[in-house]
Amino acid sequence: MKILFVSLGCDKNLVDSEVMIGLLGKNGFSFTDNETEADVIVVNTCCFINDAKEESINTILEMAEYRKEGSCKALIVAGCLAQRYKQEIVDEIPEVDAVLGTTTYDAIVETVEKVLEGQKELHFEDIDRLVPEQEGARTLTTGGHYAYLKIAEGCDKHCTYCIIPKVRGNYRSVPMEQLLKEARGLAEGGVKELILVAQETTLYGKDIYGEKKLPELLKKLARIGGIQWIRVLYCYPEEITEELIQVMKEEPKICHYLDLPIQHASDRILKRMGRRTTQADLRNIIGRLREEIPDICLRTTLITGFPGETEEDHEELMRFVDDCEFDRLGVFTYSPEEDTPAATMADQIPEEVKEDRRAELMELQQEIAFDKADAMTDRILEVMVEGQVADENAYVCRTYKDAPGVDGYLFLNTDETLMSGDFAKVRVTGAVDYDLIGELAE
Repeated sequence: MKILFVSLGCDKNLVDSEVMIGLLGKNGFSFTDNETEADVIVVNTCCFINDAKEESINTILEMAEYRKEGSCKALIVAGCLAQRYKQEIVDEIPEVDAVLGTTTYDAIVETVEKVLEGQKELHFEDIDRLVPEQEGARTLTTGGHYAYLKIAEGCDKHCTYCIIPKVRGNYRSVPMEQLLKEARGLAEGGVKELILVAQETTLYGKDIYGEKKLPELLKKLARIGGIQWIRVLYCYPEEITEELIQVMKEEPKICHYLDLPIQHASDRILKRMGRRTTQADLRNIIGRLREEIPDICLRTTLITGFPGETEEDHEELMRFVDDCEFDRLGVFTYSPEEDTPAATMADQIPEEVKEDRRAELMELQQEIAFDKADAMTDRILEVMVEGQVADENAYVCRTYKDAPGVDGYLFLNTDETLMSGDFAKVRVTGAVDYDLIGELAE
């Protein structure tokens, strides 16, 4: 039996997909990336914003055609869209044989076996269930030299625009010993970079230990042999402690890189969003991070066109971005999501206004990013090799400033033979837009 797996959405969803792939592989299933060969198709979906929802629905409909007319015997839908719209999927897409919620992906083998016997399956459990450890089951899809380590599930913040608590449940940390065991296993399998992810990493441990334990977790992960880089994503600024800053500063394996999802800088809009920070708080934590770790790379995401956002709010956000000069920045236009408070707020912003404001922010950030890239010339950096450029003596690499899939690259020109996952010391010789160019350092 051959299975085609389609994983959509975020890196946290990808970890769930990797566990499902591993469980299926352990139970004798093989895999294909050819839709026409697949006996079973699994789509792990996302519904965070409207674009993600549309991509998930379109993918399900596309795969449903193979279920109708091809060799496919079963179509299974899992993940966030499945959790949120299970009945609609069942009612409107009859080709779907099974729907799995966000806390039942560990039932994938049983589900596949039942649908192949001709049964229809709806598999859902408590939204606040923490899926039990699936020891040794996970199959990495990232190439093997880096891996995401999901340290918690769900979120308690309840920002007014966000559906995540309703599809992923309340915040619940994975026990530290379980994470350390998983990390050791990943290292033994050749992983050199661990990327810590959760809806919010900074709150790790508060629910099960009574206090934030991310600094302790980082120190213990840094003791694992074979791991050379540890990267932390999705740190809510209000939860960053002095202890966390000092651990990042002192532990050489921890990349001087933080992802701070701040969303806006107007106090009025931040309050309407249900965020826990003011602009003064944001400026303070950014200043503190740069004071303690001068070479830190700060990445953030913004939402433009939130209900009630005035031109003055937008200009305030533009000034904030100009002042703070983030190394990496992405902008989403506000997407109204059913069952969220923001979707029913007055003063919804027209789509063309949202797009115009997004374009202005990205144009400003482009200038900042290009200047920062140019300023890297002559710096010597350690890079991780991702792969070779086809038919060229050049390699695609990442610096500590580059998280996979979201940031830029460094292109290394050399006649030496390098492998994916190798580390090298590189002198930056120039920049092209967001990317760097370099040569091996003497």
